[in-house]
Amino acid sequence: MERREFLKSSCNVCLMLTAGLILPMLPGCGPAAYQVIHTEVRNDLIEIPLSSFTQQSPLQLVRPNGWLYAIAVRKKEDSTYSALLLKCTHQDNQLTASANSFNCSLHGSAFNTEGAVTKGPAEKHLKQYTVSADQTNLTIHLKAS
Repeated sequence: MERREFLKSSCNVCLMLTAGLILPMLPGCGPAAYQVIHTEVRNDLIEIPLSSFTQQSPLQLVRPNGWLYAIAVRKKEDSTYSALLLKCTHQDNQLTASANSFNCSLHGSAFNTEGAVTKGPAEKHLKQYTVSADQTNLTIHLKAS
């Protein structure tokens, strides 16, 4: 094998290995499984329209402007709502949402829809926010009352 072919083959192998290691850590590079609602925080409150929630889409991801992490807001079967910060409690990695869980691509931690750990290494539940609703909007309370 000539030197040029060897170098070319070696570089291709390095590129493939690097891509294989980096791509799983980039959840934003694939197609989004859920629509993300971008919004402002006003007086430690976030408001989103209740019309965002449907039978087909009971989960909404809310990304406050300037935040690194999204908040998963889920309409439960009893018509109450929950809001969880999608920040892994193991090493602060952004979580990805699936139908019945939130998963960390960094070390494999998983959380159920209530924020409880279902797979380690994380040991703590996800941060949960208080929510309230009126006729048109859902309000996420970022500070404890």
